[in-house]
Amino acid sequence: MRFPVLVFDIETLTDLKSGAHLYGLDLPEADLEQALTKLRRQEAGMDFQRLPLHEIACIAGLWIDENGAMKLFSFSQEHFSEAEILKKFLSIFDKRHPTLVSWNGSQFDLPVILYRAMYHGLSAPSLFDQGEIDTQKRYNNYQNRYHHRHVDLMDVMAMFNGRNFQKLDDIAHLLGYPGKRGESGYFVPEYVKNQQWLKLTSYCEGDVLNTWLIYLRWLLLKGQLLIEDHRLWIQATIHYLQGQPQQQDFLQVWRERSQQTEFTSLDFPATD
Repeated sequence: MRFPVLVFDIETLTDLKSGAHLYGLDLPEADLEQALTKLRRQEAGMDFQRLPLHEIACIAGLWIDENGAMKLFSFSQEHFSEAEILKKFLSIFDKRHPTLVSWNGSQFDLPVILYRAMYHGLSAPSLFDQGEIDTQKRYNNYQNRYHHRHVDLMDVMAMFNGRNFQKLDDIAHLLGYPGKRGESGYFVPEYVKNQQWLKLTSYCEGDVLNTWLIYLRWLLLKGQLLIEDHRLWIQATIHYLQGQPQQQDFLQVWRERSQQTEFTSLDFPATD
């Protein structure tokens, strides 16, 4: 494992103002989302909006440093504007150059961050440079899918074949991890509208934790972690989460679902 590691995820909602501008709509705000959804269905046959229209409501991450210390964090619209969320996240790359780990980050999270950073006039060469500034990044940058500075687990586990893409929730369940615990990203706009910030950040952080656990299993598969080291990282993660009040539900569901697979059942020994 190349340290530091940053596992991340974003949660978004439709940017109604930008959508109205893009399509030339002059409608009350209450009618805009329905109109944008209808237009999207007409042009693409689905509700999922174009990437530039995804306003970022939350970015969560799990930082693991060279000494194995963990820090789970969230930047959300409870305290910050979208531009401020992006500035705080992008500033991480100005100071450090972590191994970035995501699920579908190459096709969704990073392109959305790119578009929204451009929308707000932000500069992020540490994340988006492909060798124009730092020549070393010509051969190992965050955009190239075959490099290892950014590991998009959905992509690499599908062997870079879109027909093999799987959902984070499904793989987490398969491996005995909590998954989304009955929640869905469709609730994100409601969380923001109703100012349910704890639900928003817990959901986003939950995706980060599932991604981290799958990443550990992937490293074990590739021989980049010995099984003894994998067990140590799992126990370190459990110990860390025991001190995180916001993630006690995640920890409890993990304990329950781990018993459904023989390998993962060892995460929580019977004497624990």
